[in-house]
Amino acid sequence: MIFIAESDYRTVTYFWIAIAIGVLIALIFFRAPYGRHERRGWGARIPARVGWIIMETVPAVFLSVMLLLGSNREPVVLLFWAAWTAHYVNRAWAWPARARISGKMMPLSIVFMAVFFNGVNTWLNGMWLFELTPGYGTEWLTDPRFIIGAIIFFTGMIINIRSDDILFSLRDDGSTGYKIPRGGLFERVSCPNYLGEMVEWTGWAIATWSLAGATFAVWTICNLAPRAIAHHKWYRTEFEDYPTERKAFIPFIL
Repeated sequence: MIFIAESDYRTVTYFWIAIAIGVLIALIFFRAPYGRHERRGWGARIPARVGWIIMETVPAVFLSVMLLLGSNREPVVLLFWAAWTAHYVNRAWAWPARARISGKMMPLSIVFMAVFFNGVNTWLNGMWLFELTPGYGTEWLTDPRFIIGAIIFFTGMIINIRSDDILFSLRDDGSTGYKIPRGGLFERVSCPNYLGEMVEWTGWAIATWSLAGATFAVWTICNLAPRAIAHHKWYRTEFEDYPTERKAFIPFIL
């Protein structure tokens, strides 16, 4: 494993957080060009399903490789590895297999950026878990930070998967167009799937109680919050009867 001194690791992490803030500002003004916001001018494109599989497979495989090369294999660390991998197995293989995105394309440049983003965040978390952590020990399983974080993490995962199920059901009739999603947290917000991911990685940050975990939570929010707002505006423009009481991703607030 590529090992660096803890002081250098922290410097890299703070720099990465600063980049996340810059990305947040950029995404407030410019929509990432994929999905419903996909547009020409971003170079070569590949099938969207292939792009998603590539992007989301990287963190699952990379963290597993870091586990094999790392020196820390404590039971609690293995639990963190399992939770991380479970998320990305769903995102890398289950989600693309169920999504009705045949014929849709994605800029290759977006795939490369996502691979880099996922690679750095995975490396930061892998370095912490498998090399730099002073050790969790089995007593960490009864620590309030682990318990609260785990509850938040799996709550976010359930929200994310349940919301995806609702979105998939909109195309059970074989259609590929967009419709107004209803049911679950969609009655309150336009993008509960994004809310679920933000909640999930906030829980991860608390459960690991680490700078690496907090960094990934920050990156997730900086990336998905502007996209949720863009989706919300798109829904309101696209559908005249779109529910006015819905917010973008935080019920009753934003």
